This record gives sequence, C-alpha cells and structure tokens, in this order.
Amino acid sequence: MAEIDFETLVTEFYMPLYRFGLSLSRQPSEAADLTQHTFYTWASKGHQLRDPLKVKTWLFTTLYRKFLSMKREAARFVEVEADSLFVAPAHVSSSAADALDASTVQEALHALADHYRAPVTLFYLKQHSYREIAVILGIPIGTVMSRIHRGRAELRARLIKINAVEDLPKISKSHG
Repeated sequence: MAEIDFETLVTEFYMPLYRFGLSLSRQPSEAADLTQHTFYTWASKGHQLRDPLKVKTWLFTTLYRKFLSMKREAARFVEVEADSLFVAPAHVSSSAADALDASTVQEALHALADHYRAPVTLFYLKQHSYREIAVILGIPIGTVMSRIHRGRAELRARLIKINAVEDLPKISKSHG
C-alpha cells in the first residue's frame, strides 16, 4: 500500500474540511477545532486505512462524527450566551441574480436543519457522490438522495423568501 504524505494531505484537504466544519458548526473556531481534530485523528489512526483511495471519505466522516459528538456533548449544557443574529442588508434586489450573494446563500444554508444541511453541503459544495455521502453520514443512499432533494427545496424556498423574488432557477447538479 502506498504511504500517504501527511503534508500533502493537509495541503489538499484542510480548506475543504474547514469549510465543511464551518457549514456544520456555523462557528469559525469550532470549524477549526473540528479540522484540527480530524488531522490529529489521521496522524494517530490514519495508518489503519486499508484503501488509500478512500482517504477523502475517511477524513470527512471523521470530521462529521466529531461534530455529532460535540453536538451531543453541548446538548447536555444550558447555553448562556445568545448567538449573534445576522443583520440583513437594507437593499433587496428584485433580480435573483443580483440578490444572490455568498452571504445570503450562506445564511439560508445555515438555516437548514442539520440533517439537510450536511448532505446538501457535501453534495453541492464538496463534490461528494451520493455513495460517499452515505458512508460519511452513516445513512442509506436513499436517505441521502431524499435529504438532498428536500434540503434543496427548503433552501430554494428560503432564498426566495430572503430575497423577496418571484422565483429562482432550479438548483441542479448531477452526479451519483
């Protein structure tokens, strides 16, 4: 089996993992913690991976499982500070193309329920296949497809509502 160079691994996967962690946690510090934990786990257990072609899936699965673990742990405590609220821009464009910017899409994506946000993020932003997402999230492939479909519909509805536009073009991407 070919040895996977740790430095190359970090260079190639740090930002995609960080962005995935940010989409899940909504906090830059938590996303950084999740990413660091993922690479720490790789450093200590990565040698056990039998198929080097599955390193990407292994890393994303490790990050997602750590996120779930942190979320379960946090649920045991009462939150003292309220999250900062997003301040919507004063200008709302009537054109869907003008109205859609990264912060608007990010806000709508963060508003999705976790069980929709994770598959939608992995599929559209991280370019994972349905099969890879099923492995990462530990759910059946049919559930992945269903959650992506419903998450995409909810995201589309939120974008229409946020931007006060009549309609948006269908969000589509095909790979499986």
